[in-house]
Amino acid sequence: MDNALGSLLDGPRARGAFLIKAVLAPPWSVRVRDEAPLTAVCVARGDAWLVPGDEGDTAGAIRLTAGDLALVRGPDPYTVADDPVTPPQAVIRPGGCSVAADGTDLCEEMDLGVRTWGNAPDGPTTLIIGTYQLRGEITGRLLQALPPVLTLRRGEWNSPLVPLLDAEIARDEPGQEVILDRLLDLLVIDALRTWYARPDATAPAWYRAHGDPAVAQALRLIHDHPAHPWTVAGLAAKAGVSRAALARRFGALMGEPPMTYLTARRLDLAADLLREPDATLESVARRVGYGSAFALSTAFKRERGVSPSVHRVQGRDGGGR
Repeated sequence: MDNALGSLLDGPRARGAFLIKAVLAPPWSVRVRDEAPLTAVCVARGDAWLVPGDEGDTAGAIRLTAGDLALVRGPDPYTVADDPVTPPQAVIRPGGCSVAADGTDLCEEMDLGVRTWGNAPDGPTTLIIGTYQLRGEITGRLLQALPPVLTLRRGEWNSPLVPLLDAEIARDEPGQEVILDRLLDLLVIDALRTWYARPDATAPAWYRAHGDPAVAQALRLIHDHPAHPWTVAGLAAKAGVSRAALARRFGALMGEPPMTYLTARRLDLAADLLREPDATLESVARRVGYGSAFALSTAFKRERGVSPSVHRVQGRDGGGR
């Protein structure tokens, strides 16, 4: 199971993630419209309400207290407030820009220091917020496996990473952004590992599939060596079962054939690699198992609806959400 989670969670790779400590005194309410693919909201002190969905609809409000964590899957908006019925006083736009309800910029007014924001420097509630701003920083397969809001309570999840983030987030030293990016990645991985281990959690197919030794071995091979020219027969031989048995068991557990899964894995990797500034289409093709740039480009456009070059431009613009 650890390898299943580890393979997929090789995906959370924050690159200049938006991380901030919010210090707040009631009444307060923040409407988040940043369209980010994934956000972690940790309550370091006090309490808060997270209200997913349409503004004013409090039916799904979730109360968070000190030590609780919520992972919010985007791009849908949500509200974080001292009370579900408190009207929003600030709106967070893409990129982390904060404005008042009338559009007035609040960045300077609510600036409380390095990566610290709020309406009161000694407010009773402190939130640690980490946001992956681009979809390429989180694999699509992982996002599809998440509920709109995943909540872990302090009693079931007591990670040392939250106080560590709290201590590090306001420091202003060389390399601090890289440290915070990696801490955010570790926090998300730790939270997901804890959540998937819960008896009531609806674990995704790729996680449950690792209960089958043959399918687990095939998944490990695909994740560890995606560029290898795998066939179903080759994977089956390595897994110690017949080709037909692997195809049947893989399809039943994963909901798709092994080669379809392999293609998706290769294109996920290609999507990430294409955002590296020095990467060429030819070099990416070789690294993910395609014989030529043309072959990768054809597969990429067929499966994702855009060419690799358009995908690369969208990544630079912050588009492609």
